[in-house]
Amino acid sequence: MDYVIIRKINKQPKLKNPILIEGLPGIGNVGKLAVEHLIDNIKASKFMELYCKDFPPQVFINSDGTTELVKNEFYYWKAKKKNQRDIIFLTGDYQGLSSQGQYELVEKILDIIEENNVKEIYTLGGYGLGHEIKNPKVLCATTDKKLVKIMKNFGAVFKKNEPGGGIVGASGLLLGLGKLRDMQGICLMGETPGYLVDPKSAKAVLKILMKITNITINLSALEEKAKEIQQIAQQLKEIESASIEKTEDLKYIG
Repeated sequence: MDYVIIRKINKQPKLKNPILIEGLPGIGNVGKLAVEHLIDNIKASKFMELYCKDFPPQVFINSDGTTELVKNEFYYWKAKKKNQRDIIFLTGDYQGLSSQGQYELVEKILDIIEENNVKEIYTLGGYGLGHEIKNPKVLCATTDKKLVKIMKNFGAVFKKNEPGGGIVGASGLLLGLGKLRDMQGICLMGETPGYLVDPKSAKAVLKILMKITNITINLSALEEKAKEIQQIAQQLKEIESASIEKTEDLKYIG
């Protein structure tokens, strides 16, 4: 097996001036949730799968009892209106496990989108804060100063008072390595506690992305998921509080 294997599912799409939108697993699974929700709502078509030796050595078991090797997937969608763009979506089960694997994967991804004439990349992810947030902001980083004002107009926030930060994984490497290929890059990161899957943060990211792409989708499914996660978080808090109280009581015994 080669280090990276590409499996074509359908014909290579003929796209006009497309953009890439990436959402792979990460902090709060924010990017993955956002991209998969968008793919489902606009009915994007899968055209390619990517397999890699740097993914975890495992298969998933499907509901029908069959197995499936872990992978990344490429989808495409063609614009329906004049103010929209053709889009390639990237999502998947995992990112690379090693630094070398991350670089190898991202270079291969860039090769694929370069063949499709992509010049603009949007990467989606989470910005972990370690505590609950009622109204998550969407933080942004770009490869070009000219894009900062544009993204601010869409509602994205730039943290100028925190120099030296970084974007780890595919979301960062796609911007950095893409820039070496003269591709513009924008990363949108929804604020999130970071310790649970976060549909609320994914919804915040999608609200910005809808303005950028001029695509309107229904977000009610994410809202319902956010309520479920909130209930789980509350239950975890109650269990933690009960455990602390029990520990405190034990200190007074004997």
